[in-house]
Amino acid sequence: MSKIAIQKVVEKMDLKNLTPDVGLADKYVEVPDINRPALQLTGFFDHFDAERVQIIGYVEYTFLEQMDPETKHKVYDTLLDYKIPCIIFCRDLRPDDELLEKAARMDVPIFSTQMKTSVFTAELIRWLNVQLAPCISIHGVLVDVYGVGVLIMGESGIGKSEAALELVRRGHRLVSDDVVEIRKVSDDTLVGTAPDITKHLIELRGIGIVDVRMLYGVQSVRETQNIELVITLEDWDREKKYDRLGMEEEYTEFLGNKVVCHQLPIRPGRNLSIIVETAAINYRQKKMGYNAAEELYKRVQRNLARKSDD
Repeated sequence: MSKIAIQKVVEKMDLKNLTPDVGLADKYVEVPDINRPALQLTGFFDHFDAERVQIIGYVEYTFLEQMDPETKHKVYDTLLDYKIPCIIFCRDLRPDDELLEKAARMDVPIFSTQMKTSVFTAELIRWLNVQLAPCISIHGVLVDVYGVGVLIMGESGIGKSEAALELVRRGHRLVSDDVVEIRKVSDDTLVGTAPDITKHLIELRGIGIVDVRMLYGVQSVRETQNIELVITLEDWDREKKYDRLGMEEEYTEFLGNKVVCHQLPIRPGRNLSIIVETAAINYRQKKMGYNAAEELYKRVQRNLARKSDD
């Protein structure tokens, strides 16, 4: 089961730690959903999802402020007994000393954020969905080309990294070189990222490791990108028949999701970066409803119809 360290959540969401004495080294979030414990604050704990991050907004905070001390004491004890991952107060609200003391004693971390509850909740869920999604690692290069996530695949040494570097020089953005981590965020969305150890780096045979971010600036890289198009590079085979029209799409599959895939034969003199750019633009054009291959087919049909009429 995927899980993410709470310390990483704190760093990503810029949270303030209100219980610094509680250690975070062995604490993790295992589900991307969150819970606002409104019913639990009234004492109703049936079907309580204790494995979720607990979010306290202004409504819950106001309710706690109006609660009598004895009832509040019981609610705190019951809530913390469930060993929840953590509690996060939004709008920079501060919990009372009793909750902080009990949380420290029960080893439950409490944090706060300045963000509005709805905004923070949406951002946290979106990020957790990506981080906790099913994940695989594949050999390839992921580049953002005109907003299209293009995954370049092929045998080692065929020129994937060189093509990516040329795309970066032409104004596009590198996501990952050599190893791409693919996460299934939904049934129609795959998100690619780079492993932390190789982030922003490209390996060029004969030169070595190149830091794209340092050489070309922060505008030349990005952290994540949806994977929408796969281009597989392969050596030119004279005996093989390659698609020359593009009437029918081919697909490859990752984690059960299908992605449009093009087989691109390599031979001396072919400009890979321009071909990848064109493939990305053509993909966007098809998504917008225009297919050049279908347009050619219609022209041929009209021409044949005119000749038959003559």
